[in-house]
This record gives sequence, C-alpha cells and structure tokens, in this order.
Amino acid sequence: MKPSGVDPLVAAARGAPAESVLVVTGAGISLASGIPTFRGTDPGAVWANEVMEKGTRAFFKRAPDESWQIYLRRFELARGAQPNPAHLALVEWEAWQAQQGRGFAIVTQNVDSLHERAGSRALVKVHGSLDKARCTARGCKLGPPRGTVPLESVDFGAFHADPSPETVPHCPACGSRLRPHILWFDENYTEHEGYEIERVFALARQARLVVFIGTSFSVGATEHIRAIAGKRGARMFSIDPVNASPAKDIETVTARAEELLPELMHVLSSKG
Repeated sequence: MKPSGVDPLVAAARGAPAESVLVVTGAGISLASGIPTFRGTDPGAVWANEVMEKGTRAFFKRAPDESWQIYLRRFELARGAQPNPAHLALVEWEAWQAQQGRGFAIVTQNVDSLHERAGSRALVKVHGSLDKARCTARGCKLGPPRGTVPLESVDFGAFHADPSPETVPHCPACGSRLRPHILWFDENYTEHEGYEIERVFALARQARLVVFIGTSFSVGATEHIRAIAGKRGARMFSIDPVNASPAKDIETVTARAEELLPELMHVLSSKG
C-alpha cells in the first residue's frame, strides 16, 4: 500500500523549478539504522542518557578523557550501522534531480556517516562528523579542513589502556589536544569552516522545495533554513512518524522516511 502523503511530495518534486531541492535530515532518519536519536521517544535516545552539559566545550576542558569516551562509544555505534532505505532513496533522488537538470543538496544535522556511505554527494554536515578529530589550537595548519584528521588515523592505544587527561591524543602537527570534530552546545556554526554554514544559507536561498526528515526542529540550522527558504516562497514539508511541523508554512507528512522515500522514488522514476 502506498504510504500516505507521497502524492503531494511527488507533485512538489516534479514541479520544483531548476534552482534546487534541499533536504534537511535529523536523527530520525538514522533511527532505522540502529542509531538512537537525541530528543526522540526511542528507548536509547541520547538526550535521556547523556546530560546536556557533557556535549560542550566547557565539559571537554574539564574532563577531556570522559568527553572522548562518550564520543568514541558513539563512533563505534555509528560505524557498525548501515544506511537504511531512506538514505539510499535520497541517493536516487539526487541522481533523478541531476537527470532533470535540477539542483539537489542535503544538509544533515547528523554526525554519523550514513549519507556518505549510501552514496550522497551534495552533502553538508552542519554539526560535524564522528569520523573526524580536530586540533584544539585555532591556528593549527593540520587539515584541510583546518585542524582536522580522520579519526581512524589517530592513535588511541595509550588512551584505551589508561583513559586520563594525560593520555588524550595530541595533534601530530602542533602537539595540542585533539577533540571530536563536533559542534557542541556551547559553540556556534561559525566556530569552524568545516560546518559550512554559509553554504547552508546559500542552499536555503536557492531552494524552491525543502524537505525536513526526522528532525525535532530544536536546532538553529533548521530554523535558519525554514526562515530563509520560507521568505523566498519555497514549499516545505516535514516527514516524521511522530512530530508535527512547528510552523504553518511546513506541511506535515506523518510517515517513516524509510518507507515513504523509496515509494517517492518509485513513483518519480516510473513517471519519468
């Protein structure tokens, strides 16, 4: 049976002008891959198990070893997950848009690597990425992007053997401590060029169709995108099995993305 809500999305996708389709994904899209959300109702929701203060730069300064232990656990969980049908359908949508000569991009709030592993190319990770570490020294020449290295290139041997502030890995270029390449709650989007917030603003200005997937609309990026795209007359949808959209200008589709998006692509592809 065809998921409810797919027809308006099909019509919007087929009728979107050439400028761009912008998809904004939150933690809900990765839930079907086994990665807990932050603010969701799922039993493993991070919000219910990690206090907000631990996701901050201030906490890293106080307890860098405990901070790294938290993020290494999350990295291991994310590394073991696989892209689900929603991620794969977005890859198909990107290809379909290209065939039509139209733009397409994803802005994800997620720090897992499921979009990349599924094959998405036009992707902005506005909150950073679990698979990267970053030097804490602002002037460090490591990178690009500035100060970043793949997490798997970092030697955590001594840290795993004896987790402590002294064994937290250090930058191979300047010797400063390495930190997770994650936007923390007490930081802002201009903190690092790797978050590409200016590109996010540009994509929102270009978009004529914006589809939010699995987001609680509780972070700044979604509000910026909604405000910018809405002001320019974009049609906006929110796909979520539970959460209603927070604004009248966003149409709610109550469905699971891993069910709705493959059906969307089936209908789009069959109609050319």
